[in-house]
Amino acid sequence: MRERNYIDPGRSPAIGENGMAATSHPAATLTAIDILRAGGNAIDAALAAVAVQSVVEPAMTGIGGDCFAIVAPAGKPIIAFNGSGRSCARADAERLRAKGLSRIDEESPDAVTIPGAVDAWCQLSQTFGRMELAEILAPAIALADNGFRVAGRVAYDWAREGKRLEHHEAARTQFLPGGKAPTTGDRFSIPALAATLRAIAANGRAAFYEGAVAEEMVSVLRECGGRHTVDDFSRHRGFATEPIGADFRGRRVLECPPNGQGLAALLIARILDGFDLSDDAVSEADRVHLLAEASKAAYHQRDLLIADPDHMRISVEEVLSERFVAALRSRIRMDRASEASIWDGPVHRDTVYLSVVDRDGNAVSLINSLFSAFGSGIYAPVSGVLLQNRGSGFSLNEGHANELAPRKLPLHTIIPGMVVHNNLPVMPFGVMGGQFQATGHAHFLSHLYDRGFDPQRANEAPRSFSFDGRLSLEPAFGDKVRAELEERGHRTEWANAPIGGCQAVLIDRARGVFIGSSDHRKDGFALGY
Repeated sequence: MRERNYIDPGRSPAIGENGMAATSHPAATLTAIDILRAGGNAIDAALAAVAVQSVVEPAMTGIGGDCFAIVAPAGKPIIAFNGSGRSCARADAERLRAKGLSRIDEESPDAVTIPGAVDAWCQLSQTFGRMELAEILAPAIALADNGFRVAGRVAYDWAREGKRLEHHEAARTQFLPGGKAPTTGDRFSIPALAATLRAIAANGRAAFYEGAVAEEMVSVLRECGGRHTVDDFSRHRGFATEPIGADFRGRRVLECPPNGQGLAALLIARILDGFDLSDDAVSEADRVHLLAEASKAAYHQRDLLIADPDHMRISVEEVLSERFVAALRSRIRMDRASEASIWDGPVHRDTVYLSVVDRDGNAVSLINSLFSAFGSGIYAPVSGVLLQNRGSGFSLNEGHANELAPRKLPLHTIIPGMVVHNNLPVMPFGVMGGQFQATGHAHFLSHLYDRGFDPQRANEAPRSFSFDGRLSLEPAFGDKVRAELEERGHRTEWANAPIGGCQAVLIDRARGVFIGSSDHRKDGFALGY
């Protein structure tokens, strides 16, 4: 790894040997370390941390959302867990098309799929955890009950996105007190959420998917015109599956299989693996150009192909085959940008991701999301549950693999990642940022393995994202790089907000050390002990 230049802005990577956590919020990182020190394992710590984030980052995540994880239990096979929820049994694309809709309204009850996070937490805890659920959820319960101080990036997002709450009175009352978003340092509490978390701690998933909480969520959705039933909630179950993978720079990158967009991340990595992206071989503009071209190719395939695994029409193996990848790679020209497809689905950037490892060799890559900021904005006030709008990721195009249908999983953007080498996990990592996530995985890995950056420096490198016909650039690239990209035909723009947010923990087995990073674009940090 390259030595950090201590004159330049930035921070050093975190170092530890007994355990490490990297999250986007200080309270979550500290919670994870407290759990590890108290005898919990990486799974316990990850679940405790994400529960805390579901309280202190309400725009980004919550128990009304979904969860995906890649878990590497010490000495056992690595698993991917799909904690995404299905559409309700009465979902009907034709009914929405008859209303003249071409896409699902992000703030409508039609966008609300059954939340999968709580079931995922309970299953992961029962299968891999060491502590009782009550111990794991205790820090989150205390923060929801007693209140927490709003962190800077949380306040920034709250102010930018709070308007999404205005259409639902209960949400507006809870999250915009006095008609405005809390500011940095304000104290905020959600007692109703604390009560629901306390019930889950005592009675597990049944406290959420059955009884009073489920009944209230259904009642609120029906009042908004939804077609959900208590049976839709009680039937939900997430499931473990085998990760999918592809090689990049002599290592294996693992992702969750569809319905997530991990396949797109692997496709970008496979395309880029055919180019030399070292500093001696390419310029900064070349690097941005190649990432943009690989992303355009992969996202085009994503939007055509990825859906509920029961509805996929082409296999993962075929998409990642050398024949398929080589055909996409061969179309890339270094001197000219390709035509970009126009995206007609929802655009969002609202998720939390975390990495945790422990002294016993367990490693967890976990992501939890409401989809858009504050999800659908539909709020069950007695239970304290903001409901996600993941169903807006369905297509209303008749015959599309991802077309809305009853009890179906939508295309998902949230993707935890894991790098393995010699069949052992060497880095749980992930990049928040909605549609950016697949590109973000490739960007981070390339800076780590092509440029020799440590995880923190790879995290801090300026980001670009080619999406919806535009190439968005963080200003750190400078005017010269932007001009070179414009000359190649890219329609560029300066990003008006930070692009994504990344966490990672590198496991250096030879030296017995953990090296962690957390994105400066968020409030959090990595911490080891």
